[in-house]
Amino acid sequence: MFSKGLKNTLKLALGACIVGTSVAAADFPTRDIRLIVPWPAGGGADAISRKISNIAEQDLPKSIYVENIAGAVTATGLVQMTSARPDGHTLGVLTYDSVITLPRGQMVPGYGLENMKLIARITSEADAIVVSKHSGINTFEELVEKAKANPGKVRVGVAPKGSGPYLSAYQLESLLDVDFNVITYAGSSSAEAEALLSGELDAAISSLGDFSGIIESGDAKGVIELTSVQNMTYTDVPTISSKGYDLQTGSFIVLAAPKGTPDEAVEVIESAFKTAYDSEEFQSWLAQVGVTPDWLGSDEVNGWVDALQEKTFSLMDDLNL
Repeated sequence: MFSKGLKNTLKLALGACIVGTSVAAADFPTRDIRLIVPWPAGGGADAISRKISNIAEQDLPKSIYVENIAGAVTATGLVQMTSARPDGHTLGVLTYDSVITLPRGQMVPGYGLENMKLIARITSEADAIVVSKHSGINTFEELVEKAKANPGKVRVGVAPKGSGPYLSAYQLESLLDVDFNVITYAGSSSAEAEALLSGELDAAISSLGDFSGIIESGDAKGVIELTSVQNMTYTDVPTISSKGYDLQTGSFIVLAAPKGTPDEAVEVIESAFKTAYDSEEFQSWLAQVGVTPDWLGSDEVNGWVDALQEKTFSLMDDLNL
């Protein structure tokens, strides 16, 4: 049995711990928050991350600064994120490759979702086929017709092997009974945009938001979106389901922190980003660039990732990838 004096001492110590935790949570963040974007500046993930963090920091006592650390299909930046002190002051952005390509390939030692604490999904974007103005293609039907007439000749740019757009290209070949010349590009979609501009590519697969700049300039045109839901920003781009095909592929933005980050810090971060997500400024901006707002909080995002991996890995098994 504990003595009365020892009991009182334990109560005081426990009370001090509770007060200390509350104070720590109330004080977070104590310095600027580093948000690692594992892609080069200028791509869609970078733009979305910068926009929402600029708004989110208005709800915090400290700033959020974005750092682009590209390489190893997002692993270079995200390994740095998971190696940081788990105190909420370092965050990272996950995309399709972070959730699917890297775990599937197990190619980067030290990388794994088990080393992360997922906070929220912010956006989702359907893949789309965008054609260069140099290609002479103006519609989805013309793309299919040209590919059938010229097997292996229509040049379609995608992200590296195993990526979402890469899988989309091969699913499209099977669905449409065509044979593309599929060309992979490392890095963000900006490399494919440059290839479309120069005429190096006839078409590319990524989100319409990723190619918004060259679409607006008239240098490229979206001819189909791989979804069943009409994009309300690009209303002139039909869905593939409207053409009688069933195919839905795309990417997303997920916010994460290192494993072990305190729940109190995660709550503060999630709250600030949800407020930014709900803001008229962010929603209007997403509509302008053609990206779909698609929030899932910390209570739901892990289950969604698990289901996505199960479905996608099964497809990759079928394609021997």
